[in-house]
Amino acid sequence: MSKMAKATLALMIVTMLSKFLGFGRELVLAAFYGTGIYSQAYISAMSIPSTLFTIIATAIVTTFMPLYFENYSLGNDEQGNKFTSNILNIVVVIGIVIGILGMVFTDELVKIFAMGYEGEKFALTVKFTRIMIFGGLFIALSRIMASFLQAKESFAISGMSGIPFNIIIITSIMLSVKVNIYILPIGTLLAMASQFIFQYIFARKKGYKYKFVLDVKDEYVKKMIWLLGPVIIGVCFNQLNTVIDRTLATNIGGGSAVSVLNYANKLNGFVMGLFITSIAAVVYPILSNCLSSDDKEGFSKSIVKSVNSAILLVVPVSVGAIVLSKPIVSLLFERGAFDERDTHMTAIALIFYSLGMVAFGLRDILGKVFYSLQDTKTPMINGIISVIINIILNLVLSKFMGYAGLAFATSISSTICIFLLFNSLKKKIGYFGQDKIIKATIKSLIAAIVMGVTTYFAYEVMTSMLGVGSMSEAISLFTSIGLGAIVYGSLVILFKIEEVNVITNMIKNKVKKVKR
Repeated sequence: MSKMAKATLALMIVTMLSKFLGFGRELVLAAFYGTGIYSQAYISAMSIPSTLFTIIATAIVTTFMPLYFENYSLGNDEQGNKFTSNILNIVVVIGIVIGILGMVFTDELVKIFAMGYEGEKFALTVKFTRIMIFGGLFIALSRIMASFLQAKESFAISGMSGIPFNIIIITSIMLSVKVNIYILPIGTLLAMASQFIFQYIFARKKGYKYKFVLDVKDEYVKKMIWLLGPVIIGVCFNQLNTVIDRTLATNIGGGSAVSVLNYANKLNGFVMGLFITSIAAVVYPILSNCLSSDDKEGFSKSIVKSVNSAILLVVPVSVGAIVLSKPIVSLLFERGAFDERDTHMTAIALIFYSLGMVAFGLRDILGKVFYSLQDTKTPMINGIISVIINIILNLVLSKFMGYAGLAFATSISSTICIFLLFNSLKKKIGYFGQDKIIKATIKSLIAAIVMGVTTYFAYEVMTSMLGVGSMSEAISLFTSIGLGAIVYGSLVILFKIEEVNVITNMIKNKVKKVKR
């Protein structure tokens, strides 16, 4: 099994544990607070520091990896540590300034991010935001630490950092119900800090030694700033898109659309975090190393493997989520304050988000391809076009489809963005295995459609046999999913999709080790 496959598998396993806890967090939040005023205020307030600091974090992390390798090649760990510490310190200074401004202008921020909120809901969101505003700084710092660990080929730690994060928030939700609602934002702030502390401890074990250095005139800081410009513009447009999404959502269904879209998006986020983030995290340093060693063939092969692996894994999940949206949402969320109406609304949102699930994933991977080429302008331009299309579709579709139109607009614009990125990559490097990607996509799609039809009828037959009830519905759902997985797996093996060999070889190697 290839080094890339092993690293990706390890990251997927630990990310799965973290994501299951993340689901647990959403289930607990839905059970205790449903889509009511507290969940609306909390979700909106949590998005504000995340959005503000994501702009910094995404921009820096995007350019960190190739520049770290350049520094490492000059002076090994010492030079690499100096560069990392300098970036951390610069981010701390910027983060403190943003945090202070956020504390001063909290009312204005909430009016932007949650335009439809008034009265008690608005006041509560303001208070929550003031408590959590500096949490965004820890998000940015943890992202830098994650990039450092990935550069050191330590991929699993970044996936594990979500474990303490989710445990702390779950505990906070439970305590906030029994003790005081403000334990929820305070616990979330501590959870954000835990991610950085967790990764920092492991980074030290991998050779990182903090140095107090703050040099904005450093040659590589200047180079990073030059590369950052397009990334920041692109991220700002993406965040603007998020703000418009949430703003429109706050005016739909009394604001309940905010929570509905959040829960549906979390289901998509689980898939992205488990499969796509793992693949993208592993392939980025591999692509950077291929370019530094002028290995063009290895570079192209890495693109094909990562893209096809994403398609192979996400296409069936996308189809399955569309076919079984209602029973999935019902099983996961419908309890406590989360009622049947919430299930129906969330299931509809899930369907429309799922239409763009593959595009969401490929956008992240293709972005890493361009960043490894130290090309930050192309993703920016294509991203801006996608955001503009999304905003227009948001305004149009939300009038006819309500909250579902916001999810549908996101899927359509993301799909358009993927075609733009593939076209731009072809213009930039020529052939990179397009024919192999097209073949794998067609085969995966055919297999997934057959799987979807099988799964749908299997679920209908099982529910008619077992009847209504939580346990009966759960058995029907898992049985139909299992049957669908067998059908899809059999077909992709029959179709001889090359990336399937990675999985089958992995299983064979594990069996051989057990026999020994």
